[in-house]
Amino acid sequence: MTISRDGARRPAGRPRSQEADLAILAAALDLLIEQGAQQTSIEQVAKRAGVTRATVYRRFADKTALLVRTLEWANHDNDPGLTGWRDVEHMFGDWAAYLAIPRHRRLLRRLYGSRDDYPELMGAYRLVNGGRRAALVRETLSEARDLGRLPREVDLEVVQEVLSAAVIYHLGAYPDDEDAGRITAYLMKILTQFGFRQ
Repeated sequence: MTISRDGARRPAGRPRSQEADLAILAAALDLLIEQGAQQTSIEQVAKRAGVTRATVYRRFADKTALLVRTLEWANHDNDPGLTGWRDVEHMFGDWAAYLAIPRHRRLLRRLYGSRDDYPELMGAYRLVNGGRRAALVRETLSEARDLGRLPREVDLEVVQEVLSAAVIYHLGAYPDDEDAGRITAYLMKILTQFGFRQ
């Protein structure tokens, strides 16, 4: 521990460069999307970020730790203000806008494809997207039911699981250049099978 000119204590040694932190995370995200977790290496990330391997290892114990933090950064830090949706249409519009971007679709496919070899990645994704976000989805569906747009007897847990499965199916079965309007219509068509009233 050293003391700066203004008397504040700070750790000994050079301070971390935020620029290097962001470059490493951006490089890791690009490589994860381009070639998947299995083929991504610390060496490649360092080269893409313009830093040394030692710089990466000072921040992350191994590749898994790096990729987990990358997902947290990409999914949580980029959406800090999400508080919910006005209604089902607003929610589906938000989902469709995300799914209409090919880069996002490739990232999700990479995540699902890494489940067996890198289960920590799916765990990280679910942690930042599955907890709070899942609760907001349930809240939106519950409000629709309270308003009579969904049947009173419908099981919201089942509806939510089917919608999640529909997204996964869309990632594999539909082209990456599908526009947001068509994706919204796809999701709405599924929800109407549960008796949703538009």
